[in-house]
Amino acid sequence: MITSPLYKLIYFDEFSATPKYQQLANSIIKAIESAKLQVDDVLPSINELSFQFEISRDTAEKGYKYLKKIGIIGSVPGKGYYIKSTDVDRKIKIFLLFNKLSAHKKIIYDSFVGTLGDAATIDFYIYNNDFSLFKKLLLNCKEDYQYFVIIPHFMDGTENAHRVINTIPKEKLILLDKMVPGVTGNYGAVYENFEKDIYNALEEALPQLSKYHTVNMILPEYTYHPNEIITGFKRFCQEYAFNYKIVHNINKEVIKKGEVYINLMEDDLVILIEKIMGHEWQVGKDVGVISYNETALKKIILNGITTISTDFQMIGEKAAELILNKSSEHIEARFYLTLRNSL
Repeated sequence: MITSPLYKLIYFDEFSATPKYQQLANSIIKAIESAKLQVDDVLPSINELSFQFEISRDTAEKGYKYLKKIGIIGSVPGKGYYIKSTDVDRKIKIFLLFNKLSAHKKIIYDSFVGTLGDAATIDFYIYNNDFSLFKKLLLNCKEDYQYFVIIPHFMDGTENAHRVINTIPKEKLILLDKMVPGVTGNYGAVYENFEKDIYNALEEALPQLSKYHTVNMILPEYTYHPNEIITGFKRFCQEYAFNYKIVHNINKEVIKKGEVYINLMEDDLVILIEKIMGHEWQVGKDVGVISYNETALKKIILNGITTISTDFQMIGEKAAELILNKSSEHIEARFYLTLRNSL
């Protein structure tokens, strides 16, 4: 066995949401693919990795365990770890970029990863709706990825998003959740039709909404949510003769009987319910509540909160299928109303 200068081949990206144990394993696999590591090359010990890269022993051990599981490395008691095989499956390399972490994004991530199975390796990044970080992550990317899978939601900078996204070869691009005007070429997408979705969902709930005279949408003034949601909401209210209002700050809003409130942010739902309960009013009778995005908890809160929600599992599954099938299809995600006692 010979010693390999492995330290130069391992890289941990502090911006990446990919677990460090997986980054460790991916670095070794990449070194094997580029012929920089050969069979019988000795690897650093777990203690050496922990000291050199300031990672925990558990992280280093977990990375090695993963590589042992897939048959890439072996170990000899008293001698340590070594490269056992260079027969590395050529997996699809994916750059996955989400705007934020949330329960709904986790559903997309889990279904995406689950559908791909062992066919891909994924580097996962979060840009927190910050266009500057989004731009930096994409333009500074030096890896040779086969696919860039992106959820494009920003607080600012939307007008320049297409310029950054257009730097990606279109055969490698898949947009999720939202289409971006100005992105050209033949690329894949799984998207929401925000204006149509909210209009159709409210229209389906019309029999329940008819006992109220005003429909309010709680939406912060400074938000990453698409304007098409407001457009669809207003169009529904105008066509069906409802009074309506966009509420930017629920903390300052006076809640009134005979009105319905649609919340998009989870924190606003908590404040809304607290205000209603403070008046000792009955949700679904005195005041109606509709909440964006289905969660398990909304099934039981106050005997059930009515929701309007995208099929997030479908988004992840279809995105993975686009990659596996090498497709550039544009797929519209399902959106559905779940009626419960709050309306």
